[in-house]
Amino acid sequence: MWDIFLSAVALMLILEGMLPFLSPQTWREAFRKLTEINDNQIRFIGLTSMLAGLILLFIVS
Repeated sequence: MWDIFLSAVALMLILEGMLPFLSPQTWREAFRKLTEINDNQIRFIGLTSMLAGLILLFIVS
């Protein structure tokens, strides 16, 4: 089970590293915009992301 978990973490790191590697200016601008929104909006984005991941996990499994 640990090998699947570590594979998932590795894949997440690869995917999250693609934008700053391919387009650092776009990544910087997106990060700057993120710092300007309020906490509730950030929580909503996090919740939406977790729910999308959960749904995708159920579909794949």
